[in-house]
Amino acid sequence: MKISIASAAKSFRPGLAPTLTVLVLLPLMVGLGFWQLSRGHEKQLLVDSYAERRVAEPVSGVQLNDMADPAFRRVRLRGQFDAQHSVLLDNRMRDGKAGVELLQPFHDQASGQWLLLNRGWLPWPDRRISPAFTTPEQPLNLDAWVYVAPGETFQLHADPATAQWPRLLTALHPAALWAELGRTGFAYELRAEAGPAVYETTWPIVAMGPEKHMGYAVQWFAMALALLALYLYLGWHNTKKEKPHGSGHESTQRV
Repeated sequence: MKISIASAAKSFRPGLAPTLTVLVLLPLMVGLGFWQLSRGHEKQLLVDSYAERRVAEPVSGVQLNDMADPAFRRVRLRGQFDAQHSVLLDNRMRDGKAGVELLQPFHDQASGQWLLLNRGWLPWPDRRISPAFTTPEQPLNLDAWVYVAPGETFQLHADPATAQWPRLLTALHPAALWAELGRTGFAYELRAEAGPAVYETTWPIVAMGPEKHMGYAVQWFAMALALLALYLYLGWHNTKKEKPHGSGHESTQRV
């Protein structure tokens, strides 16, 4: 005997509480899944842009100022470090080891402006002892690339009146440093490539790659599908339980 859609809908009784739960959670899970897909697409564009620009010839510091979108552009520099105003970025992990990143102002001779140059990662196994680093005094030729963070980062500000150099911070915007030092400088951090006066420079482009976002999206969609399947099962299962025993009658078949 064929069951019509109308009769099937009448016999579907999931209950009020499961229905309200599904109405709240199902759109949320699906929305989070599509949000993760969107984030993965954004990260993929970022990685592709980085890969394309990292193989291009480096520009000079003068050309850098004229670029509307300097993110990940390679730059060739010649100048000197300012060893008196060093910043150590804390909580930087590499291969499970604790460490810091060393940032110092660098005066580019070609453009005449100051740049905040990240010289790389240093291990810091014992926090009772300050990280050790040296700063060359002579002019250097360096290659670097512009790092533009994908979003705002938390910043722990130190009081300029009492803070000692070098400073230990969790994040730093170049504009805040230039304002404090009374200098004109470039708006973004530059990360040094392998070369003289550089420490470990195996930079990750993004903290979470596009493949992880895709994986999270699949998980959210899978949970949404499982929730919907459970809801449908409860609806039909409750209907069967509500049928009184012995109410059915055997039909007599006519030959």
